[in-house]
Amino acid sequence: MTDTDWVPAGIDTSRPSTARVYDYFLGGTHHLPVDRELAGQIEAMTPDIGETMRANRVFLRRAVRFLTGAGVRQFLDVGSGIPTAGNVHEIAQAEAPGSAVVYVDVDPVAVEHGRAILAGVERTGVICADARDTGLILTETARSGLIDFGQPVAVLLAGVLHFVPDADDPAGLVGALRDAVGPGSFLVISHATSDGQPPEVLEAQRLSARTGTGIVLRPHAEIASWFEGFPLVEPGLVHLPLWRPEPGEPVENPERYGAYAGVGAA
Repeated sequence: MTDTDWVPAGIDTSRPSTARVYDYFLGGTHHLPVDRELAGQIEAMTPDIGETMRANRVFLRRAVRFLTGAGVRQFLDVGSGIPTAGNVHEIAQAEAPGSAVVYVDVDPVAVEHGRAILAGVERTGVICADARDTGLILTETARSGLIDFGQPVAVLLAGVLHFVPDADDPAGLVGALRDAVGPGSFLVISHATSDGQPPEVLEAQRLSARTGTGIVLRPHAEIASWFEGFPLVEPGLVHLPLWRPEPGEPVENPERYGAYAGVGAA
C-alpha cells in the first residue's frame, strides 16, 4: 500500500488538511507528507503545539467521562476530525454502554475515514457538514435516528470554533446549537487563545491558514460569553490541563498550552 492508498478518490493530496495535521499531532496514522511538513513548520515555531493538541484530546476524554457520570447518553461532536483511538464513542460507550455518538466534520478525508473506522460500531454515525451550517447539522443528526433532541444531549465543540472567522458569527452558531437542545443538556468548548501568548504563536496562526482553515485566537471573555444559558460547571473556563485533572496529570505552567476549556450545563 502506498502513502495515499487510503485517501478517498478526488482528494487533493498536494494540499495539507487540518484533520490530517491534527491526526499527526495526536500520534495517528492518517496523514500525508504534505501534512507532516506543515506540522513540522508549525512545531518548529511553537514547540508546545503538539502537547496542546494532545491536552485538548485529554480534556475531551475527561469531559466525556464527566458527562456520562452526569447521565448523558447522547453526544454530538462537531468538528470531530478523524475519530481515531480513544475518541468520544470509545470513552462514552465504555463508561455508559448504549451511548449514541454523531461525529460531524467538513473535511472529506475525516468523514470518509470516520465512516470506515466506525463501520459495524453500533450507535455511531458520521455527518459531512460545515460547523457553520447548523441547520444541516441538526437536520442530518435528527435524520440519523441516533439522537433525540428531546432528551439531554452533549454538544461538543472541542478545538473547532477557532477555525470559524468572526465574519461567520461563531457566537451565532453556538447559540443555534444551544437552542436545539433541552434541559439536562451540556455544552463543551475548547478554544485557542491569544491571552499571554508569545509572538511565535501568532506566526503559527498565520501558517495555519495554509490548510484553508486558519486559526482565530480569542480572549477568555469572548469564549466565556458563548455559554449564555449554560452556566459553567466547576472549575469554569480554564486552561486545558486545569479542567478537572486526574491524579498524576501535569498542570504546571498551564498557560503555555494556549487554549481554554469549559463545560456548561443547561
